[in-house]
Amino acid sequence: MKVVVQVVEKVISEAHIYIPNGLTESTIKQYIVDRYNSGEMTPDLNIFQVDFESISATIVHNQDSVDIQEEAA
Repeated sequence: MKVVVQVVEKVISEAHIYIPNGLTESTIKQYIVDRYNSGEMTPDLNIFQVDFESISATIVHNQDSVDIQEEAA
């Protein structure tokens, strides 16, 4: 029997970084976005939390299939 399973999770990552003092709020936001987009922050990111969103399974019998789905409460 072939079963195709798809799990959807929301992953929250957290990084503790140091930024220069004296920046405005908008400059801080841009600094963080620039570090993230450049990949410079990637080594600092650690998985903080994983939330289950949904799981679905499709049981495949020859040409027929049966879908089973469950959402997180």
